[in-house]
Amino acid sequence: MKNTNILISGAGVAGPALAYWLRRHGFTPTVVERAAAPRPGGYAVDFRGEAMTVLDRMGILDEIRKYSTTIRDSEVVDPDGRHVVTMPAAIFAGELEVLKSDLTDVLYALTKDTTEYLFDNSITALDEDADGVLVSFERGEPRRFDLVVGADGLYSKVRALAFGDHADYIHHLGVYNAIFSTDNFLGLDYEGRGCQLAGGRTANVFSTRDNAEARASLYFGSDPLDYDRGDVAEQKRIIAEHFAGDGWVIPRLLDDLAASSDLYFTPISQVVMDAWSAGRVVLLGDACACASPLSGRGTSQALIGAYLLAGELATAAGDHDAAFAAYENQLREYVKTNQEGAVEVVGMLFAEPPPQEVFDAMAANPPEADPEFLTLKDY
Repeated sequence: MKNTNILISGAGVAGPALAYWLRRHGFTPTVVERAAAPRPGGYAVDFRGEAMTVLDRMGILDEIRKYSTTIRDSEVVDPDGRHVVTMPAAIFAGELEVLKSDLTDVLYALTKDTTEYLFDNSITALDEDADGVLVSFERGEPRRFDLVVGADGLYSKVRALAFGDHADYIHHLGVYNAIFSTDNFLGLDYEGRGCQLAGGRTANVFSTRDNAEARASLYFGSDPLDYDRGDVAEQKRIIAEHFAGDGWVIPRLLDDLAASSDLYFTPISQVVMDAWSAGRVVLLGDACACASPLSGRGTSQALIGAYLLAGELATAAGDHDAAFAAYENQLREYVKTNQEGAVEVVGMLFAEPPPQEVFDAMAANPPEADPEFLTLKDY
Protein backbone atom coordinates (compact mmCIF):
# COMPACT_ATOMS: atom_id res chain seq x y z
CA MET A 1 0.00 0.00 0.00
CA LYS A 2 1.26 3.48 -0.87
CA ASN A 3 0.66 6.97 0.52
CA THR A 4 0.43 5.79 4.11
CA ASN A 5 1.86 8.88 5.85
CA ILE A 6 -1.07 11.30 6.14
CA LEU A 7 -1.33 14.70 7.82
CA ILE A 8 -4.74 15.82 9.06
CA SER A 9 -5.36 19.47 9.94
CA GLY A 10 -8.03 19.84 12.63
CA ALA A 11 -8.76 18.00 15.89
CA GLY A 12 -12.50 18.62 16.07
CA VAL A 13 -14.76 15.75 15.01
CA ALA A 14 -13.74 14.91 11.44
CA GLY A 15 -9.98 14.89 12.06
CA PRO A 16 -9.78 12.43 14.98
CA ALA A 17 -12.51 10.25 13.41
CA LEU A 18 -10.45 10.04 10.23
CA ALA A 19 -7.30 9.31 12.25
CA TYR A 20 -9.07 6.38 13.89
CA TRP A 21 -10.17 4.83 10.59
CA LEU A 22 -6.85 5.47 8.86
CA ARG A 23 -4.94 3.74 11.65
CA ARG A 24 -7.39 0.85 11.56
CA HIS A 25 -6.74 0.44 7.82
CA GLY A 26 -2.96 0.49 8.24
CA PHE A 27 -2.14 4.15 7.55
CA THR A 28 -0.06 6.45 9.76
CA PRO A 29 -2.01 9.62 10.60
CA THR A 30 -0.71 12.79 12.22
CA VAL A 31 -3.11 15.49 13.45
CA VAL A 32 -2.16 19.17 13.73
CA GLU A 33 -4.44 21.49 15.70
CA ARG A 34 -4.20 25.24 16.25
CA ALA A 35 -5.67 25.05 19.77
CA ALA A 36 -3.51 24.02 22.70
CA ALA A 37 -5.83 21.11 23.59
CA PRO A 38 -9.20 19.69 22.52
CA ARG A 39 -11.58 22.63 22.53
CA PRO A 40 -14.18 22.99 25.31
CA GLY A 41 -17.64 24.48 24.82
CA GLY A 42 -19.56 24.55 21.58
CA TYR A 43 -23.05 23.45 20.72
CA ALA A 44 -25.02 20.25 21.13
CA VAL A 45 -24.57 17.89 18.20
CA ASP A 46 -26.88 15.13 17.12
CA PHE A 47 -26.68 11.93 15.13
CA ARG A 48 -29.13 10.31 12.77
CA GLY A 49 -29.14 7.32 10.45
CA GLU A 50 -25.77 6.20 9.16
CA ALA A 51 -23.85 8.41 11.60
CA MET A 52 -25.10 6.05 14.31
CA THR A 53 -23.73 3.17 12.23
CA VAL A 54 -20.30 4.82 12.12
CA LEU A 55 -20.24 5.32 15.90
CA ASP A 56 -21.22 1.68 16.35
CA ARG A 57 -18.49 0.46 13.99
CA MET A 58 -15.97 2.57 15.90
CA GLY A 59 -17.03 0.78 19.08
CA ILE A 60 -17.94 3.99 20.90
CA LEU A 61 -21.71 4.22 20.50
CA ASP A 62 -22.44 2.97 24.01
CA GLU A 63 -19.89 5.36 25.48
CA ILE A 64 -21.32 8.30 23.54
CA ARG A 65 -24.80 7.41 24.82
CA LYS A 66 -23.55 8.03 28.36
CA TYR A 67 -23.20 11.72 27.45
CA SER A 68 -26.69 12.09 25.98
CA THR A 69 -28.30 15.41 26.79
CA THR A 70 -31.58 13.46 27.07
CA ILE A 71 -33.43 16.62 26.09
CA ARG A 72 -37.12 15.82 25.85
CA ASP A 73 -39.11 18.72 24.42
CA SER A 74 -38.55 22.43 23.91
CA GLU A 75 -41.08 25.15 24.63
CA VAL A 76 -41.29 28.27 22.47
CA VAL A 77 -42.51 31.40 24.24
CA ASP A 78 -43.15 34.99 23.20
CA PRO A 79 -41.14 37.97 24.59
CA ASP A 80 -43.53 38.14 27.55
CA GLY A 81 -42.87 34.49 28.39
CA ARG A 82 -46.25 33.21 27.20
CA HIS A 83 -46.44 29.72 25.70
CA VAL A 84 -46.50 29.50 21.89
CA VAL A 85 -45.85 25.84 21.06
CA THR A 86 -44.03 22.75 22.30
CA MET A 87 -41.48 21.29 19.89
CA PRO A 88 -40.69 17.54 20.14
CA ALA A 89 -37.08 16.60 20.79
CA ALA A 90 -36.79 14.74 17.47
CA ILE A 91 -36.77 18.05 15.59
CA PHE A 92 -33.48 19.14 17.09
CA ALA A 93 -31.93 16.18 18.92
CA GLY A 94 -32.00 13.40 16.31
CA GLU A 95 -31.58 9.82 17.50
CA LEU A 96 -28.88 10.87 19.96
CA GLU A 97 -27.63 14.28 21.10
CA VAL A 98 -24.48 15.15 23.07
CA LEU A 99 -22.40 18.23 23.69
CA LYS A 100 -19.73 18.61 21.03
CA SER A 101 -16.97 18.83 23.64
CA ASP A 102 -18.00 15.43 25.04
CA LEU A 103 -17.80 13.90 21.56
CA THR A 104 -14.39 15.40 20.82
CA ASP A 105 -13.08 14.23 24.20
CA VAL A 106 -14.15 10.66 23.40
CA LEU A 107 -12.59 10.79 19.93
CA TYR A 108 -9.33 12.19 21.29
CA ALA A 109 -9.14 9.53 24.00
CA LEU A 110 -9.78 6.88 21.35
CA THR A 111 -6.89 8.03 19.14
CA LYS A 112 -4.29 9.78 21.29
CA ASP A 113 -2.21 6.66 21.96
CA THR A 114 -2.00 5.64 18.29
CA THR A 115 -1.88 9.03 16.56
CA GLU A 116 0.66 11.83 16.80
CA TYR A 117 -1.06 15.09 17.78
CA LEU A 118 0.63 18.45 17.19
CA PHE A 119 -1.33 20.88 19.36
CA ASP A 120 -0.75 24.63 19.45
CA ASN A 121 0.44 24.54 15.86
CA SER A 122 -0.86 25.12 12.35
CA ILE A 123 0.08 24.71 8.70
CA THR A 124 1.60 27.74 6.97
CA ALA A 125 2.54 26.35 3.54
CA LEU A 126 2.02 23.32 1.30
CA ASP A 127 4.64 22.50 -1.34
CA GLU A 128 3.46 19.52 -3.40
CA ASP A 129 5.59 17.49 -5.80
CA ALA A 130 5.24 14.13 -7.53
CA ASP A 131 6.16 12.19 -4.40
CA GLY A 132 4.33 14.01 -1.62
CA VAL A 133 3.78 17.31 0.15
CA LEU A 134 6.34 19.33 2.08
CA VAL A 135 4.38 20.96 4.90
CA SER A 136 5.61 24.04 6.75
CA PHE A 137 4.31 24.76 10.24
CA GLU A 138 3.95 27.80 12.44
CA ARG A 139 6.17 26.00 14.94
CA GLY A 140 8.87 23.44 14.17
CA GLU A 141 10.66 22.28 11.04
CA PRO A 142 8.92 21.40 7.76
CA ARG A 143 7.91 17.74 7.35
CA ARG A 144 7.00 15.59 4.37
CA PHE A 145 3.73 13.71 4.10
CA ASP A 146 2.22 11.60 1.34
CA LEU A 147 -1.22 13.22 1.63
CA VAL A 148 -2.77 16.18 3.47
CA VAL A 149 -6.37 16.33 4.71
CA GLY A 150 -8.04 19.61 5.63
CA ALA A 151 -10.54 18.84 8.39
CA ASP A 152 -10.15 22.30 9.85
CA GLY A 153 -13.62 23.74 9.61
CA LEU A 154 -15.44 26.59 7.95
CA TYR A 155 -12.34 28.80 7.74
CA SER A 156 -10.05 25.95 6.69
CA LYS A 157 -6.39 26.93 6.44
CA VAL A 158 -5.72 23.94 4.18
CA ARG A 159 -8.50 25.02 1.82
CA ALA A 160 -7.11 28.55 1.67
CA LEU A 161 -3.62 27.27 0.85
CA ALA A 162 -4.67 24.66 -1.71
CA PHE A 163 -7.80 26.17 -3.27
CA GLY A 164 -7.82 29.92 -2.65
CA ASP A 165 -9.69 32.62 -0.75
CA HIS A 166 -12.47 31.81 1.71
CA ALA A 167 -14.76 34.23 -0.10
CA ASP A 168 -14.80 31.95 -3.15
CA TYR A 169 -16.36 29.08 -1.20
CA ILE A 170 -18.15 30.37 1.91
CA HIS A 171 -21.78 31.35 1.35
CA HIS A 172 -23.22 33.38 4.23
CA LEU A 173 -26.88 32.61 4.98
CA GLY A 174 -27.54 35.92 6.71
CA VAL A 175 -27.55 34.70 10.31
CA TYR A 176 -25.05 34.59 13.21
CA ASN A 177 -25.09 32.26 16.21
CA ALA A 178 -23.58 32.63 19.69
CA ILE A 179 -23.43 29.78 22.22
CA PHE A 180 -22.18 29.95 25.80
CA SER A 181 -22.66 28.33 29.19
CA THR A 182 -25.06 29.64 31.81
CA ASP A 183 -26.66 28.48 35.04
CA ASN A 184 -29.89 26.53 34.80
CA PHE A 185 -31.71 29.56 36.18
CA LEU A 186 -34.95 28.62 34.38
CA GLY A 187 -35.12 25.33 36.26
CA LEU A 188 -35.22 23.33 33.02
CA ASP A 189 -35.76 19.60 33.45
CA TYR A 190 -34.02 17.94 30.49
CA GLU A 191 -35.73 20.44 28.22
CA GLY A 192 -35.20 23.61 26.25
CA ARG A 193 -36.97 26.95 26.11
CA GLY A 194 -36.73 29.46 23.31
CA CYS A 195 -38.10 32.88 22.45
CA GLN A 196 -38.76 34.44 19.05
CA LEU A 197 -37.86 38.12 19.10
CA ALA A 198 -38.52 40.91 16.62
CA GLY A 199 -36.37 41.06 13.51
CA GLY A 200 -35.94 37.32 13.15
CA ARG A 201 -33.80 36.97 16.27
CA THR A 202 -34.10 34.04 18.65
CA ALA A 203 -32.83 33.06 22.08
CA ASN A 204 -32.74 29.49 23.33
CA VAL A 205 -31.70 27.91 26.62
CA PHE A 206 -31.38 24.16 27.17
CA SER A 207 -30.29 22.21 30.24
CA THR A 208 -27.09 20.14 30.27
CA ARG A 209 -25.08 17.98 32.69
CA ASP A 210 -28.17 16.37 34.24
CA ASN A 211 -29.77 19.80 34.65
CA ALA A 212 -26.83 21.13 36.66
CA GLU A 213 -25.93 23.59 33.90
CA ALA A 214 -27.42 25.12 30.78
CA ARG A 215 -26.32 26.45 27.42
CA ALA A 216 -27.65 29.60 25.79
CA SER A 217 -27.89 29.96 22.03
CA LEU A 218 -28.60 33.34 20.42
CA TYR A 219 -29.32 33.91 16.73
CA PHE A 220 -29.51 37.22 14.89
CA GLY A 221 -29.68 38.22 11.25
CA SER A 222 -26.96 40.30 9.65
CA ASP A 223 -25.00 40.81 6.48
CA PRO A 224 -21.38 39.56 6.75
CA LEU A 225 -19.67 41.26 9.69
CA ASP A 226 -16.07 42.44 9.71
CA TYR A 227 -14.59 41.34 13.04
CA ASP A 228 -11.53 39.63 14.44
CA ARG A 229 -12.33 35.94 14.94
CA GLY A 230 -9.70 35.85 17.68
CA ASP A 231 -11.07 38.83 19.62
CA VAL A 232 -13.66 37.43 22.04
CA ALA A 233 -14.35 40.82 23.63
CA GLU A 234 -15.28 42.27 20.24
CA GLN A 235 -17.56 39.32 19.54
CA LYS A 236 -19.33 39.78 22.88
CA ARG A 237 -19.85 43.45 22.10
CA ILE A 238 -21.40 42.63 18.70
CA ILE A 239 -23.79 40.11 20.24
CA ALA A 240 -24.82 42.43 23.08
CA GLU A 241 -25.57 45.24 20.64
CA HIS A 242 -27.93 43.02 18.66
CA PHE A 243 -29.95 42.04 21.76
CA ALA A 244 -29.82 45.23 23.82
CA GLY A 245 -33.22 46.23 25.19
CA ASP A 246 -34.94 42.89 24.53
CA GLY A 247 -37.36 41.23 26.91
CA TRP A 248 -37.83 37.70 28.20
CA VAL A 249 -34.58 36.63 29.96
CA ILE A 250 -32.28 38.45 27.54
CA PRO A 251 -30.83 40.82 30.20
CA ARG A 252 -29.78 37.82 32.29
CA LEU A 253 -28.30 36.07 29.25
CA LEU A 254 -26.30 39.16 28.28
CA ASP A 255 -24.84 39.30 31.79
CA ASP A 256 -23.85 35.64 31.49
CA LEU A 257 -22.42 36.30 28.03
CA ALA A 258 -20.17 39.02 29.42
CA ALA A 259 -18.84 36.65 32.07
CA SER A 260 -18.56 33.57 29.85
CA SER A 261 -15.26 31.84 29.13
CA ASP A 262 -16.50 29.42 26.47
CA LEU A 263 -18.21 31.62 23.87
CA TYR A 264 -18.63 30.02 20.46
CA PHE A 265 -19.58 32.63 17.84
CA THR A 266 -20.02 31.75 14.19
CA PRO A 267 -21.76 32.88 11.02
CA ILE A 268 -24.40 30.50 9.74
CA SER A 269 -22.74 29.70 6.45
CA GLN A 270 -22.24 26.93 3.93
CA VAL A 271 -19.21 25.83 1.94
CA VAL A 272 -19.88 25.02 -1.71
CA MET A 273 -17.07 23.72 -3.91
CA ASP A 274 -16.84 22.17 -7.37
CA ALA A 275 -14.17 19.74 -6.16
CA TRP A 276 -13.07 18.59 -2.71
CA SER A 277 -9.55 17.57 -3.67
CA ALA A 278 -6.59 18.92 -5.59
CA GLY A 279 -3.62 16.68 -6.16
CA ARG A 280 -2.51 15.20 -2.85
CA VAL A 281 -4.75 17.47 -0.77
CA VAL A 282 -8.33 16.61 0.14
CA LEU A 283 -10.92 18.34 2.33
CA LEU A 284 -13.27 16.78 4.87
CA GLY A 285 -16.26 17.92 6.93
CA ASP A 286 -17.08 21.62 7.14
CA ALA A 287 -13.92 22.51 5.21
CA CYS A 288 -15.54 21.35 1.98
CA ALA A 289 -19.19 20.64 2.73
CA CYS A 290 -20.42 22.78 5.61
CA ALA A 291 -24.21 22.65 5.65
CA SER A 292 -24.42 25.01 8.66
CA PRO A 293 -25.46 24.11 12.23
CA LEU A 294 -29.08 24.63 11.19
CA SER A 295 -28.92 21.51 9.02
CA GLY A 296 -28.57 19.31 12.08
CA ARG A 297 -26.26 17.13 9.97
CA GLY A 298 -22.81 18.70 10.23
CA THR A 299 -21.45 16.21 12.75
CA SER A 300 -23.02 13.32 10.87
CA GLN A 301 -21.36 14.53 7.67
CA ALA A 302 -18.00 14.68 9.47
CA LEU A 303 -18.27 11.15 10.86
CA ILE A 304 -19.62 9.62 7.66
CA GLY A 305 -17.09 11.49 5.52
CA ALA A 306 -14.19 10.30 7.68
CA TYR A 307 -15.40 6.71 7.41
CA LEU A 308 -15.77 6.92 3.64
CA LEU A 309 -12.47 8.70 2.98
CA ALA A 310 -10.42 6.22 5.00
CA GLY A 311 -12.34 3.28 3.57
CA GLU A 312 -11.80 4.38 -0.01
CA LEU A 313 -8.09 4.99 0.58
CA ALA A 314 -7.84 1.44 1.92
CA THR A 315 -9.86 0.02 -0.97
CA ALA A 316 -7.62 1.81 -3.48
CA ALA A 317 -4.45 0.69 -1.63
CA GLY A 318 -3.49 4.32 -1.15
CA ASP A 319 -4.21 5.47 -4.72
CA HIS A 320 -5.31 8.96 -3.75
CA ASP A 321 -6.78 9.95 -7.11
CA ALA A 322 -9.16 6.98 -7.14
CA ALA A 323 -9.94 7.22 -3.43
CA PHE A 324 -10.67 10.95 -3.39
CA ALA A 325 -13.02 10.63 -6.37
CA ALA A 326 -14.92 7.69 -4.85
CA TYR A 327 -15.24 9.44 -1.47
CA GLU A 328 -16.64 12.60 -3.02
CA ASN A 329 -18.96 10.72 -5.35
CA GLN A 330 -20.59 8.86 -2.44
CA LEU A 331 -21.07 11.91 -0.23
CA ARG A 332 -22.03 14.66 -2.69
CA GLU A 333 -25.78 14.06 -2.87
CA TYR A 334 -26.09 13.67 0.89
CA VAL A 335 -24.34 17.02 1.41
CA LYS A 336 -26.49 18.72 -1.22
CA THR A 337 -29.68 17.51 0.49
CA ASN A 338 -28.48 18.72 3.89
CA GLN A 339 -27.49 22.13 2.56
CA GLU A 340 -30.85 22.60 0.88
CA GLY A 341 -32.61 21.70 4.12
CA ALA A 342 -30.64 24.29 6.07
CA VAL A 343 -31.56 27.03 3.61
CA GLU A 344 -35.23 26.14 4.11
CA VAL A 345 -34.84 26.45 7.89
CA VAL A 346 -33.33 29.92 7.55
CA GLY A 347 -36.24 30.97 5.36
CA MET A 348 -38.78 29.72 7.89
CA LEU A 349 -37.29 30.96 11.15
CA PHE A 350 -35.14 34.02 10.60
CA ALA A 351 -37.15 36.65 8.79
CA GLU A 352 -39.68 37.80 11.39
CA PRO A 353 -41.26 35.77 14.19
CA PRO A 354 -42.83 32.87 12.27
CA PRO A 355 -46.59 32.44 12.35
CA GLN A 356 -48.03 29.72 14.54
CA GLU A 357 -48.55 27.40 11.57
CA VAL A 358 -44.79 27.23 10.90
CA PHE A 359 -44.13 25.91 14.39
CA ASP A 360 -47.10 23.55 14.15
CA ALA A 361 -45.77 22.14 10.86
CA MET A 362 -42.28 21.63 12.30
CA ALA A 363 -43.68 19.95 15.40
CA ALA A 364 -45.77 17.61 13.27
CA ASN A 365 -42.95 16.70 10.87
CA PRO A 366 -39.65 15.97 12.63
CA PRO A 367 -36.66 15.26 10.34
CA GLU A 368 -36.40 11.86 8.73
CA ALA A 369 -33.39 9.60 8.95
CA ASP A 370 -30.68 9.84 6.33
CA PRO A 371 -31.88 9.65 2.72
CA GLU A 372 -32.08 6.14 1.34
CA PHE A 373 -29.35 6.86 -1.21
CA LEU A 374 -26.76 6.96 1.60
CA THR A 375 -25.91 3.38 2.53
CA LEU A 376 -22.46 2.78 3.93
CA LYS A 377 -20.15 0.12 2.59
CA ASP A 378 -18.59 -2.30 5.05
CA TYR A 379 -14.90 -1.68 4.35
